[in-house]
Amino acid sequence: MSKTIMTVDDSASVRQMVSFTLKDAGFEVVEAVDGVDALSRLSGATVHMVLTDLNMPNMDGLELIRRIRGGSSNRFVPIIMLTTESQIDKKQEGKAAGATGWIVKPFRPDQLLAVVKKVLG
Repeated sequence: MSKTIMTVDDSASVRQMVSFTLKDAGFEVVEAVDGVDALSRLSGATVHMVLTDLNMPNMDGLELIRRIRGGSSNRFVPIIMLTTESQIDKKQEGKAAGATGWIVKPFRPDQLLAVVKKVLG
């Protein structure tokens, strides 16, 4: 059974790039346009990892992480921030919210897959 990964980003081109990279490696992908959309798609769904942008309308990545970590069904799912932000304070804020890891955009497909495979074991 292949693992399912949710990608959350307000940029359609980033979602497509992530989705293509993951599907090409054999993963199932669920796409969401922001934190609100992600939470609604996570409700009752099984995902093995979440890749989320930080800066999005409606609900940003940090609030999304806090909500997932505060919930029940997906609270232990690894969450990787995939963002243009690289400042130490932003990374610390992400870690405090419950982020498992951090990838800075633009990313290379092989870099993304290496992190996903490492985290998912």
